[in-house]
Order: sequence, then structure tokens, then C-alpha cells
Amino acid sequence: MASQEGASTRRDGEAPTQTARISADLRRRIVAGEFPMGERLPSEAALGGQYGATRSVIRGALARLARLSLVEARPRDGWIVLDARRTQGFARMQSFAEWALAGGRVPGGRIASRETGAATAREAQRFGIRLGEPLERFVRVRTLDERPVMVERSTWAPWLAPVVAEFADDVVSTTQALADAGIVVAATNHRIEVSAASTDEAALLGVRRSSPLLQVSRTTVTADGRLVEIGVDRYRAGVIAFEIDAGAPIRSAI
Repeated sequence: MASQEGASTRRDGEAPTQTARISADLRRRIVAGEFPMGERLPSEAALGGQYGATRSVIRGALARLARLSLVEARPRDGWIVLDARRTQGFARMQSFAEWALAGGRVPGGRIASRETGAATAREAQRFGIRLGEPLERFVRVRTLDERPVMVERSTWAPWLAPVVAEFADDVVSTTQALADAGIVVAATNHRIEVSAASTDEAALLGVRRSSPLLQVSRTTVTADGRLVEIGVDRYRAGVIAFEIDAGAPIRSAI
């Protein structure tokens, strides 16, 4: 009994390194296409045999991949491969449409509501305008392959009001629509956190109220630093993951 406990302790000590190594190799194999999207991975026992690892180590490696939205566990189906291109790094942030198209997905959008509202104190400060000055806002549902995956709330700078008013309700990419109008978005700052779905968001995304959503708050500017938009995007769980390379500068542009 004592020898078994000693062996267990040694395995536990080795597990983090082994888990990371196996996770990295499985990720490589997924990205290389060895395990196609939508297919089931080999069982945990089979993977354990391939890597000479315990089932708990394999499960830990798969959990790492799940946090990157590369795989997900499904009851009775095992571990299923998701889109290997779901993960977005911070070296270069893409617009939603760019990211979707790069992954072979079909992006879509529908403006669910529009309003012209008075600027709050925070908005007035950010846009450099008077308190109460009118601002254009809209709520848009973003889709992937016609499935609702994100609610986007945007507040636009007053100088863009005429352009924003011309956005079609089914505009696929506001970034491209701005570019078509001669306005090139040069940089975006992002803040990422977890939020709970409101009643309206739950209805728009087809999830339960208070379901966890990945919230990305952003500000978008032109090359000369002129503020374009203040936005908040809320993604359904499992849609996208953001990966940070600690050795790379955390600055982004679209």
C-alpha cells in the first residue's frame, strides 16, 4: 500500500508537464487535420495507450483543449473536435467577419434594434462631446452559419451618424461598410471578461437567462486616433477563445 501511494505521488508530480505536452501534441494533430472538425477523438483509454499516460492525465490535456474551444465533451459521444481555427490570438485582432471567413464559416448579422439616445457622462467624456448630445446606437445579433452566437452593442461617434444610418439591417461587416465609406479602422482595444446573459440576450441567442457569456468590451479608432465606436460583444460559450502569447505585444488592429 505504501509503495502504491509513493507511485501515485510521483505520477502527480509529473502530471502537469505530461499534461501540457500531450495537450500541445493533440492540438498540433487537430490543427494538422488528423482529427477533422465534427469527428470524435479516440477514447481517453485509447489516447492513454498512445501517450503512455493515465486516464486522468489525458482528461486534463483534453480539458486544456476544451478551454481553447478546440474540443468539447458530449454525453455519450465522447470528445468531439471543434473548429481548429476558433482560437484568436492577440498579435492581430480580426473583425468578427474576418475571423469567421478565415475559419471557413459564413458570418451574418441582423440589427435587432436602433436608437438615437443622449450621451451619458462617460460617453461624452470618451467621445469628447457635450453631455446629452445625440449618439447612434444599435444592437446586432451576429451569426455563424446562420446560428446566433453573439450579441453586439455599438455606440457610434457623432461624426459617423450619417454613415451608420445607411447600414443595412443585415450588414455582414460594419468594418467593411466603414471602409467602403472611406473610413479605415486602424486599431481596437479589448477588455475580456465573463458576463451573464440578460433576458433580452437569452432570447436573442436562444440560451437560458444568466447563462455564462464571454464579454468583449472594445473601443475602435482610426489611424489618426479618432474614436469610431464603443462596443460590447457577448458570445455564447464555446464559440471563440482568445489566446495570449506572453512574448508578444498585446496590441491589436483590425
